Amino acid sequence: MPNPPMSNDDVSTYEVVIVKYGTRTTRRSDVFLNYHLYHEPDGPMGMDYFFWVLRNGFRTIVVDTGFSPEGGASRGRTQVASVPSLLGALDIDPGAVTTVVLTHAHYDHAGNLGLFPQSPVVVAEREVEFWESRYAERTLFRHSMDVDNIEQLRKIRAEGRLELICGSSVVAPGVEVIEVGGHTPGQCLVKVDTPDGPVLLASDAIHYYEELERDMLFSSVADLVAMYRAFDTVKTMVDTGEVQHLVSGHDPGTLERFAPITGDLRRLASTIGAPRG
Repeated sequence: MPNPPMSNDDVSTYEVVIVKYGTRTTRRSDVFLNYHLYHEPDGPMGMDYFFWVLRNGFRTIVVDTGFSPEGGASRGRTQVASVPSLLGALDIDPGAVTTVVLTHAHYDHAGNLGLFPQSPVVVAEREVEFWESRYAERTLFRHSMDVDNIEQLRKIRAEGRLELICGSSVVAPGVEVIEVGGHTPGQCLVKVDTPDGPVLLASDAIHYYEELERDMLFSSVADLVAMYRAFDTVKTMVDTGEVQHLVSGHDPGTLERFAPITGDLRRLASTIGAPRG
């Protein structure tokens, strides 16, 4: 039986838009932790960069905010389109975004926060505490963060717009943020109800679908056991049907798994649960 169309009266279901804003080419040995243990040949591997939009007739939620132009350029990342231009192509006014959710505070997920001057920003309390600690300055962590982004979070907190969560939290009807840790101390998943079934935005708990399918950890890990545990959490949610659509954090094949958006966003965006006429 087909799903009913989403209407403006449906407060708790959303269209999920997956938006690609950047890309790079790397190598498998740089992507997977201790790659030599798999006894496989090395080779090139693509990595795409995304942010996500959840919207219905009541609210627009932006999940992660991409890297800033400076943050991307300093690391040799290719920006295929700017975050402001992509929001504009989706007819989204950043000043009217209901809520921003940060799945974690790495440079490629927490840049551009200044685009959203009115929005409450939801992030795990453990994540903020870590990036304000002395350990954030250690080499293996420092390369993944931008000081300007952490300063922006401090400013948002001073303005009373920072909403810190622990564990899991329903941040809007039909939207649950679930803290799993692993990749970073406060890494989160986002579960969203859509007319096409529940969607799980795995963000960097699952950079690539191959990670989950083959139990291969990403190279940047704050807590090894927690990252394996996050894999188990995601697998259980998929296997039990709690979620029907899994969206990875960086897999270049992600957009191909879902309905493409055409026009100005051709090859840059796909959608799940879009309203049907």
